[in-house]
Amino acid sequence: MPDGRDPRQLDSDDDQRGGFPRFQIVDPPPPGFERFVSAMRRAQDLAVAADGVDWNDAAGCVEDLIGLLEAHHVEGGLAPAGRVASLPGAGNIMMPPWQIRRFTPDMVEVDVQFSRYHVGGNNAVHGGMVALMFDVMCGITIHAIGRPISRTAFLHVDYRNVTPIDVSLTVRGWAAKVEGRKTFVNADLAAPDGTLLAEANGLMVELLPGQP
Repeated sequence: MPDGRDPRQLDSDDDQRGGFPRFQIVDPPPPGFERFVSAMRRAQDLAVAADGVDWNDAAGCVEDLIGLLEAHHVEGGLAPAGRVASLPGAGNIMMPPWQIRRFTPDMVEVDVQFSRYHVGGNNAVHGGMVALMFDVMCGITIHAIGRPISRTAFLHVDYRNVTPIDVSLTVRGWAAKVEGRKTFVNADLAAPDGTLLAEANGLMVELLPGQP
């Protein structure tokens, strides 16, 4: 029975993985990595919110960071980003910071908080960022019901209300139907007062052996 851990910790030894490598969870995170991720998230917010900056100085700071990181470049699946189950968004700064609260075959619930970096306009979350979170939920739901590694075949999103930033929101996902290699997933995003912000339905298709 799933126990609320990040779904990647629950990856079984079945051989129906397509061409996906077997990623290992990093626990605990490398020293300083949590601090680094937090700082990068804040930097992303400020990068789209600052004005009147000496942009040449800012570029120099970023270039120094690039030089530091570039010397330690590794292949996909080996860096800690996306593999630290204890951190929001598993430590992947591409994702809005999410945290699993419920992880059962019947329902997955995730807390997520968007910020300035995710704004499309007028302090509303960009619709593409909402869709990204729903895509993540489809993948988590696949793990929760014990299905093999799958890819998103389609994702349909209906936007019901403006999604705010700097507010803890709830995303729910559940499997509506399973047909052979296909899993149909439903999901919704709600405000703290229960207001429906967006809802989605998607199709996840199990990968064939060797399929990337």
